[in-house]
Amino acid sequence: MRHHRVLRIISKLLIPFIMLFALYVQFHGDFGPGGGFQAGVIFASAFILYGLIFGVENARNVAPPSIVTKLIAAGIIIYAGTGYAGLFGGGNFLDYGALASDPVAGQHLGILIIEFGVGTTVAASMITIFFLFAGRK
Repeated sequence: MRHHRVLRIISKLLIPFIMLFALYVQFHGDFGPGGGFQAGVIFASAFILYGLIFGVENARNVAPPSIVTKLIAAGIIIYAGTGYAGLFGGGNFLDYGALASDPVAGQHLGILIIEFGVGTTVAASMITIFFLFAGRK
């Protein structure tokens, strides 16, 4: 445990910035490069780094697999729910313009919600894959 002191200190400093960058990519995705998939992978990389440095069991305590599995489903439900909200608003499936009274505002809102759902699913899926492979002996 003592022989990884430098890695532990550096990762404790980097993990918050990795997560912050993931949030930037998430919410900047509708204006430039980035979006839910990229943000999800970056966010998951922070958990994977934590698991590699501090141990998989500690990572499982921070992100319990039961909650991570529910986040996969929640992201899919957010995505599908946004699509059906467009249907209930009088448009087509994933017609973001029907989400608000102003079609431009609806487009912006719809993209943000969809990208959040994608990011949630991708991050939780990547963490789950890491837990599955890291738990093997």
